[in-house]
Amino acid sequence: MVSLQSIGAMFEEFVKQSERVINVTHKPGPDEYKRIAISTGIGMLIIGVIGYVIAMAAVFMRRGSF
Repeated sequence: MVSLQSIGAMFEEFVKQSERVINVTHKPGPDEYKRIAISTGIGMLIIGVIGYVIAMAAVFMRRGSF
């Protein structure tokens, strides 16, 4: 069984690790934010096109005409 002291120690370790992560992170600047937004948009567009192509291929396969 886990004692309260070990739970407290685990919680303290979690808090220390969380503080470390928060200290390393930073708010993105306008340039970085724009790059992230553009790359995300391009990725979504590519995934959408792939899904559309697969859906159209499925429709043509069901009809039997290509």
